Amino acid sequence: MSALPEGRPPVRLSVVVPVFNEAENVLPLLEEIERGVAALGAFEVIFVDDGSSDDTVARLAPAVAAGRLRLLRHVRRSGQSAAVRTGVKAARGEWVATLDGDGQNDPADIPNLFALVADGGPDTPMLVGGLRKKRRDILSKRLASKFANAVRQSFLQDGCTDSGCGLKLFRRDAFLDLPFFGAMHRFLPALFKAHGHPVAYVPVNHRPRERGVSKYNNWRRGLIGVVDLLGVYWLKRRTALSPAVEDR
Repeated sequence: MSALPEGRPPVRLSVVVPVFNEAENVLPLLEEIERGVAALGAFEVIFVDDGSSDDTVARLAPAVAAGRLRLLRHVRRSGQSAAVRTGVKAARGEWVATLDGDGQNDPADIPNLFALVADGGPDTPMLVGGLRKKRRDILSKRLASKFANAVRQSFLQDGCTDSGCGLKLFRRDAFLDLPFFGAMHRFLPALFKAHGHPVAYVPVNHRPRERGVSKYNNWRRGLIGVVDLLGVYWLKRRTALSPAVEDR
């Protein structure tokens, strides 16, 4: 259950889901998240509504009242990266898992990502990214994504062949140390590596969209992505790792 009674240990995992006009998807997705991460111990679920104009908030209201999740709302649409950051800032868990609100990411994959960080050893990755091995999107979207990832990889060389996968797991404190900008959710692996954090990847399931409509246009997304890519490339080249400090 997302809300823990007083006296219970703090949650280790927060699941953050940015949503915009996903009224038909939010409750089925919440149920899948609860089933998918139940074996991981205490957790919380945070939905961040990015200014929806449909019934998304109304659909979630009974679940909020029952303590199954926390719901944060942007007064106006601010974008997916802003919604992710809002959720991470509010999260109580040491680790944060993110996934898209359209139901195409499979919450049952979260334990596979969490398995790589559970022991907390010195080589524990600070970010584990999902790699969609079999995309369940229309052909034009798959081709655009494949081209964009190839161009992106040639610039950033972060080992991520699927930057668009919304399913990721990362340390909350490491994320909040990163510089924020409007499309940062697409460049998290590169940003984590630029700041000296180990990164790993796990193959994950991808499902066709069953309800609602996609919010992205391939051409518009691609043009904006070129500008963002050049900005991240510049940022990566200018990022200096923090020096080691002894506290005596």
